This record gives sequence, C-alpha cells and structure tokens, in this order.
Amino acid sequence: MKRRIALLTAAVLFCLGGGFFLYKTGFFAAASSLESLRAYIDHFAPYSHLSFFLIQFLSVVLAPIPSNITSVAGGVLFGTLPAFLLTYAAVASGSLTVFLLARALGRDFADRVVSRKLSEKYQSILEAKAPVFLTLAFLFPFFPDDVLCILAGLTSISLRRFTLIMLLARPWGLLFSCALGGSTISLPLWAMVPIALGGLVLFLVGMRYGDRAEEALLRRFKSRKNRK
Repeated sequence: MKRRIALLTAAVLFCLGGGFFLYKTGFFAAASSLESLRAYIDHFAPYSHLSFFLIQFLSVVLAPIPSNITSVAGGVLFGTLPAFLLTYAAVASGSLTVFLLARALGRDFADRVVSRKLSEKYQSILEAKAPVFLTLAFLFPFFPDDVLCILAGLTSISLRRFTLIMLLARPWGLLFSCALGGSTISLPLWAMVPIALGGLVLFLVGMRYGDRAEEALLRRFKSRKNRK
C-alpha cells in the first residue's frame, strides 16, 4: 500500500512538474499554430533536439495535444528522419511509462489523468478486444492513443504483447506527420478525404472480423509447426 501511494504521488508530482514546465516556457500558447510551435522548439537551440524529445515524451504522459501535431513541427525543424527517430523514441518511452504506471497503480492513477467519459467509452472495448482494437487505433490518427495506453494498463494484456503492438503500430502515423513537416510528401485536401474514408472502413472491418482473422492465422501457424 505504501509503495502504491509513493508511486502515485511521484506520478502526480511528475505530471504537475511537467505541466508547469510546459506552461512557464509558453508551450500551450505556442501550440496554437504550427509556426509558433516551430519557433518554440527552435528557441531551445542548441538543445532543441533534446527539448523536442522531452516535449514529445511529456505530450504522451500529459496528453495536452496529439504527438502527430508536434511531430509536424519537428519535421520542419529537423527533417523527416531525425524528427521521426526522436518522436518514435519519445512516444514509445512515454507509452510504456503510462502503461506501467496504470498497471502498477490501477484505477487510482487512471482516474486522475483520464476523464470518466473517455474511460467509459473505451474501457469495455479494450477489455474485450485489446490487441485488435489497440492495433487498429494506433494505426489511425483519430483515436486518443495516449489515453488508450493508460487504459490498456488496466486490462489483462501482457506487457510484452502491448509493447510489440505499440512498437509495430504506432510509428506509421508519426512517420507520416514527420514526412509532412519535412516536405517529404505533400497531399492535397481532396486526397486526404478518400484516405480517411478508407481508413475508417478498414477500422470497422477490423473490429468486426479482427478476432476471426487472428484465430485463423494462429491456427495456420500451429498447423505448419505441427507438420514440421
């Protein structure tokens, strides 16, 4: 019990300290536009790479804005590949941090950082279909990925499986955002609409038939193993 209280206190103090740092350095005001966000990160030069990593990490733990938005600014400043590597490392570290905090501290921690509305909306789905839902949610940009990492810590999914899903599914949206910022790719608005609709269709199909596909693949792998 004392260990839980100590961890919860440390987590709350860390969140408050991180939030205070972002507030005092003008992050929330800078997040109003891409240009001001870029200037905010560049202000920390010659430590702008480190500050960008910390901002991305804190954005997962505190979730003030999605990491995809700040990664666009990183792409503008550092280029596609450096911004992606920094973002991926920060987001992966932050995702594991909040998952482990939720796993260790339970509902007490989750209730302090996740609204009851979001918790009720996603918790039942995660408890029923955590692997499938997490994979699909991480792949598409319209889900609160950071919140889902916290709520996943309250389910029975193993740390190993969560880590594998997170490492394989989370980077693609981040890479896309960094590439947009780094001018590696450029898409007009009309091209984004069918992409978004196609993503929604894939998500719905995955939620409906994902479990069956997973079971079929597992049976196939097991049958091959037995034949060998």
